[in-house]
Amino acid sequence: MNFVVTGGAGFIGSNLVKHLVKQGHSVTVIDNLHAGKMENLQNVINEIEFLKINILDHQKLRDAVKNADGVFHEAALTVVQDSFYKQMEYHEVNVKGTENILKLAKEFGFKVVYASSSSVYGNPTKIPIKEDSERKPISPYGITKLEGEYLAEKYSKSGVSVIGLRYFNAYGEGQTDTYAGVIAKFIKNIVHCMPPVINGDGLQVRDFVFVEDVAEANLMAMKSKVNHAFFNIGSGIGISILELANLMIRLSGLVTEPLYDKLLEGDIKISQADISLAEQLLNWKPKTKLEDWLSKTLTKIQERVG
Repeated sequence: MNFVVTGGAGFIGSNLVKHLVKQGHSVTVIDNLHAGKMENLQNVINEIEFLKINILDHQKLRDAVKNADGVFHEAALTVVQDSFYKQMEYHEVNVKGTENILKLAKEFGFKVVYASSSSVYGNPTKIPIKEDSERKPISPYGITKLEGEYLAEKYSKSGVSVIGLRYFNAYGEGQTDTYAGVIAKFIKNIVHCMPPVINGDGLQVRDFVFVEDVAEANLMAMKSKVNHAFFNIGSGIGISILELANLMIRLSGLVTEPLYDKLLEGDIKISQADISLAEQLLNWKPKTKLEDWLSKTLTKIQERVG
């Protein structure tokens, strides 16, 4: 099939592109390279079409997607802390950019699977979080993702087939060390024999899901007979940031203790997904366990650096 991936040079987008290529699909990547990197696509660059386009450029976007069987919309600004002082820019890219895709889906009739976020829930009252939990984001980034969901709901009522995947904390090779990439940040310190630095008291709970499992969830959502829904995409397992730091210290063999820094603005206290809806309707389940991946990755990096 002919798929388009916006934000396809980013962390999650590029993993999705590789997954689609491996499955034998024809893939067009749209990215303005604001945060994405061509090196993320170097292994598949000869097997895809790459277009440097800003998703706010409606005409160029229209030409790029008009023959698509489906569009995976991953393009977004994602750094929670930046969203507090770049609110207009985050709204433009995350909300208007999403509406551009949905308008074109209505015009051309293709299905959209797009990246929403667990940040739409804010600080939940019940754990694990189900899809029908109250949506009360606590950051401008989370608000833009909620506005994207409102648009998805609106366009679905006019016949657009659109599925929103609420990503929890994706991790994997190629991730940058912004806060959503706390694992990448900890690895960076540990391989230099430095202690991991925790923002706040470390009791914040996160649900980490492997990026290749996220890519698989996207394809299964696209192939599914579901026309409109939101799905939690996580592991279903919560771990505190302090537990994560201590686990990584233990796996690395480093003799140290975590250090502490100030809590980041917009930081959610507890985030853990109920993934039963995705299991039931998409037949999706994460395959990779966090500890297994960390153990292999830390061993590999340590062998490389000697």
